[in-house]
Amino acid sequence: MTDDYTGDVQPGGDAAVRDLAHLTITKVAVDPKMSNNCYLLRCDYTGDQVLIDAADSAETLLPLIGGRGLQAVVTTHQHWDHHRALADIVTATGAEVVAGAPDAAAITEQTGVPVTRTVAHGDTITVGEATLEVIAIAGHTPGSIALLYRDDNGHPHLFTGDSLFPGGVGNTFGDKDAFAQLIDEVSSKIFDTLPDDTWFYPGHGGDSTLGAERAALPEWRSRGW
Repeated sequence: MTDDYTGDVQPGGDAAVRDLAHLTITKVAVDPKMSNNCYLLRCDYTGDQVLIDAADSAETLLPLIGGRGLQAVVTTHQHWDHHRALADIVTATGAEVVAGAPDAAAITEQTGVPVTRTVAHGDTITVGEATLEVIAIAGHTPGSIALLYRDDNGHPHLFTGDSLFPGGVGNTFGDKDAFAQLIDEVSSKIFDTLPDDTWFYPGHGGDSTLGAERAALPEWRSRGW
């Protein structure tokens, strides 16, 4: 197992690959304007794969998926920039479509692709012999979800969509109630329950750890964004 992964990717550039003991994480950025991150997870035992956010550029994502097949696409939330390639990926692979229940209808309406499985807080999604825990984090959207992989041979890995970034929580577009909900849920469901060495992978930009961000939580709450 190697761990020279940094998570630094650029649209049009190479993917970054992280080899864990039982799971391989491939991160790629798509769309020069939005610079969305997509994450392909592969079980090293079974070869099963799950894609987190078919954000754009099926021509980039399908070669990464390759001939191993794709069991599911998980959409972290309903915003348009996170599912632009969903229809093409599902057509090519026949993958199950998974999303948080409160966002499912909007995703189906926007993409024309039915969400075939809705998930809630505490549910699990399997990647072969690996398990992802669903953490529901409302605020950025009502049905936003994060996905947690607890690596028995290392630190936890958390895929946060647009709910948590290095430097703050996701945009709540001036809605004070939504921000209060989001910061409370990020605090209680992530920072209060997971250790500092948890590495998190956001929907845009670079990665970070909870330990690197934890001290700034009061500042984020005070500034209101």
